[in-house]
Amino acid sequence: MWFKNLTPFRFSQPFTLAPQDLSAALSRDLFRPCTSQEMTTHGWVSPLGRKAADLVHAVNGCLLICLQTEEKILPPAVVKEAVDARALAIEDREQRTVRRRERESIRDEVMQEFLPRAFARSRLTYAYVDCPGGWLVIDSASPRAVEELTHRLRLALGTLAIVPPPVVKAPAATMTAWLAQGDLPGDFALEDECELRDAGQAGGLIRCRGQDLGSEEILAHLQAGKQVTRLALTWNERLSFVLADDLGMRRLRFLDVVREPLADLAVETVEQVFDAEYALMTGELKLLLPRLLEIFGGEADYNRSSSASG
Repeated sequence: MWFKNLTPFRFSQPFTLAPQDLSAALSRDLFRPCTSQEMTTHGWVSPLGRKAADLVHAVNGCLLICLQTEEKILPPAVVKEAVDARALAIEDREQRTVRRRERESIRDEVMQEFLPRAFARSRLTYAYVDCPGGWLVIDSASPRAVEELTHRLRLALGTLAIVPPPVVKAPAATMTAWLAQGDLPGDFALEDECELRDAGQAGGLIRCRGQDLGSEEILAHLQAGKQVTRLALTWNERLSFVLADDLGMRRLRFLDVVREPLADLAVETVEQVFDAEYALMTGELKLLLPRLLEIFGGEADYNRSSSASG
């Protein structure tokens, strides 16, 4: 159980549900497969796998949950081809043009016919609630998957008081200064990847990988006004990741020094290995996430009694 991508949120109100209460709330929205006419379904499953019943797995004050999504696969090109063929047949038979509204009706008919025969695929999105620390951490870099999980969790709980991590210093400006000056916090080290973007919504984008980030070429881009929106870092020689300007982390890796204690543990079953890895992972993130707030000037002052996310 090692998360590979992180999208973190801060709770703007304390999360006080006990594991059994959270499990009871999730149990009202269990996963079920798509019916013949459904394109997508979502629901909660046990994070421990199909043979387990518990919807919440609690270790070290961190409550692990899992959302399963099933989607029917209907390639748009296949649907368009069928719609075009039927529209053409009508035009040839009735000697008239098929207008847009009628094409939409034909498309609906095609979808209803194809859906029962479409293949389905499932994906799991894991997240955990760090109750003492006040974090919701989602193992996904996909905005769509993050929105699906937070939406279903909000429905299950009735409310979900979360906000993106609020920091005093703008992460893009801070990371740009690190790169321009070669002066990072002492517990962080540069790797060989970054993303640079021009100011403004229509600004150009440059992705650099496998490159010396202190080179003159990179510095020239910074002097031209580009800002760092993603930066590959190592923290304390324990974790490696690409940090984004929203404090999300991509390609998160727990390095050997973190994994080594597993070799000394007397773990025999799959469940014991899962628990050991989960405990190590959350233990590291309990240290890293507050540190990220700190290096960007600390947590911004905002009203902890209200939420931007409902």
